[in-house]
Amino acid sequence: MASGEQPLSEVRFLTVAEVAAVMRVSKMTVYRLVHSGELPAIRVGRSFRVPEQAVHDYLRDAFIEAG
Repeated sequence: MASGEQPLSEVRFLTVAEVAAVMRVSKMTVYRLVHSGELPAIRVGRSFRVPEQAVHDYLRDAFIEAG
């Protein structure tokens, strides 16, 4: 396990709708980010789950790029 990673049992996964709410974007935008590889996700059945930390990392990196 890489440094800074938490055990899988402690990872909190968010639905696409929850990610959209956190990021204040549409669900379609979240799907685009997942499909483009910009936002890591796992597939559970027909839906996606995004690790909560990945959302925070994406937002932090996007903020730095914009600044």
